[in-house]
Amino acid sequence: MDSDGTQEARGTHANPVPRPAGPPEVPAVPPDGHNAPPNGHGAPPGVSAVPPRPTRAPGVPPMPDGSSFLTWLRTPRPEAPPGVWRFGHRPRPAEQPEEIPTRQLLSGALIAFLVGWLIWSLLQNGYLGNWWWVPFDLIVPDAWRGADSGIGETGTFIVYRGYELLVALAIMVGVSRLGRWGEVWRRFVAPRLRRPESQEAQPAAQDDPAQWNELRAAGAVDAAERLAAEARSGLMGDVDHARILRAWQGVRTGRHSLATFSSTVLRDGAAACLHPSGERDLPVRLARHDLMTGQVRLGTTVDDSRNPYTYRGAGLGLGPDLLGTSLVAVGPAGSGKTGTVVRPLAESLCLHALAGRAAVVVVGAAGAGLGPADAYDVVVRIGNQESEYDLDLYGGTGDPDEAAAVLAEALVGDLADPHPGSDSRRSTTVLAQLLGPFRAVHGRFPSVPELRQLLDGAPGPLAALRQGLQDAGQESLLRELDARERQMGQPGDVGGVLADRVALLDRPAFASFFDTSGSTRPFTLKALDHPVRVRIDLPERGHADASRMLARLVLAQFTASVAVREDRSLFACLLLDDATGVVTPEAVRGIQRLRSGNAGVVLTLRTLDDVPRPLRGPLLGATGCRMALSGLTPWDGQDFAEVWGKEWTEARDVTDRQIIAETPAGKAVHMLRRVITGKAPTARAVTVRQVERERWSASELAHGVPAGHAVLSLTDVKGEHAPPLLVDLRG
Repeated sequence: MDSDGTQEARGTHANPVPRPAGPPEVPAVPPDGHNAPPNGHGAPPGVSAVPPRPTRAPGVPPMPDGSSFLTWLRTPRPEAPPGVWRFGHRPRPAEQPEEIPTRQLLSGALIAFLVGWLIWSLLQNGYLGNWWWVPFDLIVPDAWRGADSGIGETGTFIVYRGYELLVALAIMVGVSRLGRWGEVWRRFVAPRLRRPESQEAQPAAQDDPAQWNELRAAGAVDAAERLAAEARSGLMGDVDHARILRAWQGVRTGRHSLATFSSTVLRDGAAACLHPSGERDLPVRLARHDLMTGQVRLGTTVDDSRNPYTYRGAGLGLGPDLLGTSLVAVGPAGSGKTGTVVRPLAESLCLHALAGRAAVVVVGAAGAGLGPADAYDVVVRIGNQESEYDLDLYGGTGDPDEAAAVLAEALVGDLADPHPGSDSRRSTTVLAQLLGPFRAVHGRFPSVPELRQLLDGAPGPLAALRQGLQDAGQESLLRELDARERQMGQPGDVGGVLADRVALLDRPAFASFFDTSGSTRPFTLKALDHPVRVRIDLPERGHADASRMLARLVLAQFTASVAVREDRSLFACLLLDDATGVVTPEAVRGIQRLRSGNAGVVLTLRTLDDVPRPLRGPLLGATGCRMALSGLTPWDGQDFAEVWGKEWTEARDVTDRQIIAETPAGKAVHMLRRVITGKAPTARAVTVRQVERERWSASELAHGVPAGHAVLSLTDVKGEHAPPLLVDLRG
């Protein structure tokens, strides 16, 4: 068994689905590993060999005993509210405890000490009488008193001094409670005496995750011993651990047999169940990841009064449990959407894909900084003639109606005017009237130039298509073609609008793309049944309209594909680095359906003005995670303020009333106080009331969010949510 079952084909499609690159072919490696060609290049044709065994786990510092990996594995990850970075997290109370100001606390402690010292001095010197000796007379026997007592001089000394010590301790306990000495100790002394906690503490064997006790309990003792040895020797990394756990889940669900799993682990160790690319880690990591919880750290929640106390100072971590409700991030250019949000999330999802947990598609402009090409299995560079992969215009489907619906959404989904061309249903009908007959005659869908000619109503292609249908005896499809020809030239026909949109793709820069003849390697989003890593580069320079159209196409294909996946245990995510012109009514409906399919999208926008006004509220309502970055405009802030709503808060009204002195002595005192302080004597009155206010107002979002920060609200797939949090994305 070389996978957990998520990487095998689960059916056949009309067009071949590109798979992640298989394990690199390399020549047999000698025992010492020398002279092995890098990346498997130079392998003899037809000869396949296992990649050379690494000397240490990918992504782990070179420690021969594997201590770094074991430390990571054994670090506690307590349960926490949504969005809290759980790796090494220390939970805080739900509400902030009442804290006495430092000056008041120290002065009170000092005064209590002086009072206790004064009381003891007065008792010792007899100024308070001898009443405090009454308990001594009641408790201590007469034989123990005086110089001629039966216990001797030393015993008598101990009895008397012992009683005085008890009285002194009682006074000390009383004044310590009044002076809050315990709080002084906890706040100022104990932190300086506390030793740093050691991460090397060995947990009990039955609780040690490095011992793979679940495998032992199921009878795979040899496999558990092999994995434990790999971890101790430094040959296992976090991706290996997550990937093998994923394969073990396949055993628990019955997809694989225990014997097959055990034999694979015994043969390959930490390299068992490899991703089809043969990779065990990414070439480079820029963010902090914790594959045990599935989180990537994006920043730190600011210690601010507007944040709930339990979140203050905690790290911010996002994972599939939150991305499954989708995320929209809004901020101007330069606010950090790509570098601090999209890039870390793409990196995290690529690691999940290597572990067999996720499939990710990242869409952005060429050169947007979405990760190196070798971090992905498929890189589609639209408009770049050196691109190894093409993009399937029809989403890999063989159904003309499905292909027409997806293509119509891409072509005219953004038209918001009342023109008939904005009706995607009419556009779907027009495209279906042409795609169905063309596929019946040619066995494929039309290329971009062919589709443009058909939509323009060119007589030659339509006549050839009609002749082909007549020769094949396709009477029903002939009626479809007749209906299309009758509509041409009629008022309200959308064929011309569709032809104009298709013309944006019928350019020399795209001449070698969107091929349907089978001469290229088209990528289709039907491949999301597998843990594949995909990056699609859009040609923004000189082709902005075409780029927005292609982004809508990818989003429409994504929402359509994840809804019919056979294996929904894989989390599927689409990251759109710039969603300008992408949000349509059908796109919003598709985003709402993603959560039930274990999928989500991440959309970034420079401003909500890039979304039609009627769709701004539905978009923010359809996404469970909403982020407003610094530099937001007040009108964008208003939309966020409305969706985040209001909360009850405590408002304090403070009134200062001047004190009027009536006696000559009082007037003299007030005059002296005014000379010293420069202010008239006043009496302060405080009124406390409960009021309902916006969590974050439009003005605060526009002017109160510092550079490099964002306000983020979260909702996970279980329905738990976090209120808007002020987050430092640089931390």
